[in-house]
Amino acid sequence: MNIYLDSNIVIYFIENPSDWGAKAAGRILDIQSRGEMIFVSDLTRMECRIRPLRDSNTQLLQEYDSFFQLAGVRVLSISPLACDRAAVIRAALGYKPIDALHLASAIEAGCDQFLTNDNRLIGFRELHIEFLS
Repeated sequence: MNIYLDSNIVIYFIENPSDWGAKAAGRILDIQSRGEMIFVSDLTRMECRIRPLRDSNTQLLQEYDSFFQLAGVRVLSISPLACDRAAVIRAALGYKPIDALHLASAIEAGCDQFLTNDNRLIGFRELHIEFLS
């Protein structure tokens, strides 16, 4: 199974906030233990790097970079097809551009599931949306 992680899941996993860190870690470790492939995009990398860069936190930046280099984690480039599909998603459902690009990237990569904590995506039907709980 191919599972796309929304940026919030990666942030929870790396930064380990008290309310969501353990849940994200448990789910990601479960995915890895079953040998499933994790997908993220360059957009995910961009979103995750903002805070450490803003705060000049090189250790946190390195933790993110290490995650994106793990075996079993594939970082997708944002393709023209994903951009076109994102435009359709945005036009049809009114999602924010970043959300539409994440969803479109997951679809174009052939992902089976999209793991998020963003309840605004509840109405999306082209992918199985799993909400972290």
